[in-house]
Amino acid sequence: MLDLSSCSINDFPKQLESLQNLKWLNLSNNKIRGDIPQWFNNVGNGSLEFLDLSHNNLTSVEHLSMRNLMSLDLSFNLLLGNLPIPSFDVAFFSVSNNKLSGHISSSFCNASSLEILNLSHNNLSGHIPKCLVALPDLESLDLQLNNFVGSIPDNFSRGIYLESLHLNNNQFEGWLPLSLTHCKQLQILDVGANKINDKFPNWLEGLPELQVLILRDNKFYGAIHSSNTKHPFPMLRIFDVSNNRFSGSLPTTYIKEFKGMMNVDFVSATLDYLEIRKTFYYYQESVMITLKGVDLELVKIITTFTSIDMSKNMFDGEIPHVIGELHSLKGLNLSHNKITGPIPQSIANLTNLESLDLSSNLLKGEIPLALANLNFLEVLNLSQNQLVGEIPRGKQFDTFSQYSFEGNLGLCGFQLSKACNHDEGKLPQPTSSSNDKFGFGWKPVALGYGCGMVFGIFMGQIVFLTGKPKGLVRIFQARPKKQAKKTRKRAHRNPRRVN
Repeated sequence: MLDLSSCSINDFPKQLESLQNLKWLNLSNNKIRGDIPQWFNNVGNGSLEFLDLSHNNLTSVEHLSMRNLMSLDLSFNLLLGNLPIPSFDVAFFSVSNNKLSGHISSSFCNASSLEILNLSHNNLSGHIPKCLVALPDLESLDLQLNNFVGSIPDNFSRGIYLESLHLNNNQFEGWLPLSLTHCKQLQILDVGANKINDKFPNWLEGLPELQVLILRDNKFYGAIHSSNTKHPFPMLRIFDVSNNRFSGSLPTTYIKEFKGMMNVDFVSATLDYLEIRKTFYYYQESVMITLKGVDLELVKIITTFTSIDMSKNMFDGEIPHVIGELHSLKGLNLSHNKITGPIPQSIANLTNLESLDLSSNLLKGEIPLALANLNFLEVLNLSQNQLVGEIPRGKQFDTFSQYSFEGNLGLCGFQLSKACNHDEGKLPQPTSSSNDKFGFGWKPVALGYGCGMVFGIFMGQIVFLTGKPKGLVRIFQARPKKQAKKTRKRAHRNPRRVN
């Protein structure tokens, strides 16, 4: 065995040719570029079984002899041209993340020992050969992010060992093949971002090991109903049916049975990755998901990661309270539907929740105060609903911006420009102002104003009838004279008081 990975090697070391008994060679994560030289086929003198050339700058493998190779990894290079065909004995074959084009040759089916086949992230096109999905030892088939067309083959055989099937981000049409029910070991099924036009495949609920089901970005339609399996989807951890045309109420029957999302202690005790380990190779699974509002490829699928995404459909009705029993749930997205009713108080039981998106629905009522106790909540979106009342304060809620709550005309809080009026509904209390210097209320002022107005009208009528206001003038002139006489009399009696 010889491991020269991550050594900044620029070319194939010529000394390798003299190693006649070499069986295991790792040259990954270097800077080797160009084509594989002809002499390289003499390495090991026919005994080489494991070869890892991944993460280099290779552009061609035209001269590479694949005889006796059981594991060949050419992923993450710059390979061009047609797809190379593996040898009869190969068990692991990966050319992912290159620039290969053309079709999958039916000659691939001669590699009857294939366990892992990864052709993802290329420019491959055409139909999938039916014989490919019938390989007896196939455990993982990854064709994602290519340009494959047509329908998915419907000849998955009984007793097949298939554990993961990645067909996402292609142009597959038609419906899901019923023969997938033969894949009793299937853990991952990802057919997202295609053109599949079908009802919800409730016949998959009987697969005992299924942990990841991704149907996102297709043309699935209708209601999601159970087929009355006793314990449907017992191991499911990732359920993504977003951006389809599903309708009706949310699938409460399934949510009640998502045991893989309920028991936090069990999930934590089995911390692991979805992976395949063999004597000569190690293979890490990956899926495309939307995490915290961002589309990304989850390269390492931790078995503790659990999420539900049913956004961008036509679901109606209310959010079932039973959703609060999914205690290990980390992501919940029900946005862009027609969901009504209140936000269930039970969502506050999802203490591991990191992302909650209920935006663009018809939700009513107040935001439950208990949601502020979700300590791990990093992303929250309740915008574009019909929520009312005050936004809860404290802990995580104080970190969320206006974006999380906008579009709810009845909401108020410091995150929004609309402040909450805590005295709303109470009788107004009298207040003093700078103009009420003598403590008079509005009633005495109004009374005085009214009396003055009546007196003014009365005096005006006298003037109008007499035509001359001489009598009125004499009245007001006489009052100062009388007042002056009284003042002089008081001064004569008590002169000190005047001074």
